[in-house]
Amino acid sequence: MLVSQGIDVCMQYHKAHSKPHTLRSYEFILSKFREQFGDRDISSLSHEEVLEFMNHVCTGTRQGTRSSRYAYLRAFFNFIRNNLDQNILNPCEAPMFKRIFKPPELTQWNILDKEVVDELIFRTTNPRNRLMLELMARGGMRVSEVLKLKPQDIIDQKLILRDPKSGKEQEAVYIPQKIAERLKEYIQQKEIESDKRIFPIKYVAAHAMVQKAGRMVGVTLRPHDLRRYAATYASRSGVPIEIVSKVILRHANLSTTQRYLGKISDKEASRWIDNLYC
Repeated sequence: MLVSQGIDVCMQYHKAHSKPHTLRSYEFILSKFREQFGDRDISSLSHEEVLEFMNHVCTGTRQGTRSSRYAYLRAFFNFIRNNLDQNILNPCEAPMFKRIFKPPELTQWNILDKEVVDELIFRTTNPRNRLMLELMARGGMRVSEVLKLKPQDIIDQKLILRDPKSGKEQEAVYIPQKIAERLKEYIQQKEIESDKRIFPIKYVAAHAMVQKAGRMVGVTLRPHDLRRYAATYASRSGVPIEIVSKVILRHANLSTTQRYLGKISDKEASRWIDNLYC
């Protein structure tokens, strides 16, 4: 079987079954692979040739990107072997590939204390900025999701996200009632039309606003830190991990959520033990 034929079958499958992000990843690596090996028989490819190809397409990229591209190419060969030709060997299974393209070590994030988040929100006097901070810290929203929000997307405490990162047609975010009321009041005061963005600023401006809020309370702050805080605070307040994952963060699997939950300090561990046995 030619490489180009195998790629055609593989892509037909993923166009019917995979999410847009996954499909784009396959399209990138397999289009490059087709350019170089399209007319070759799959069984004729050597470990060395595939390794040279991978080194070329991964030049100048981060380890996470290198690992991801390797994973998609390895999955392509597994697809061929499992569905089209059981006799084909996967050249990506060689030990040297796993050493060179191993995933980067997971980062353990330091999570903000509740008191710090409360203070930076309460000290933010600009109504627009405060609402944006609360949507990230209390609703677990990404800054890009906050910036795309429109009045027509608000249904009481539920916010509808159009074209979310997951590739789904839409997702829902749930926010506290008090924030929902202030959000509606802000829309009325600003007379924002239903199909217009509530926060019509660019990402750079939103990022700068979050950094400024952090400086007010003496911390280095990025928008995603507030999303991680929302997940960790909910988890440590007794919210089931499934709710944190599927409702607050809207992750496809629990392993991704677990990366968001910060490490526990000695002080916090002692406090939880004291609360447990008081």
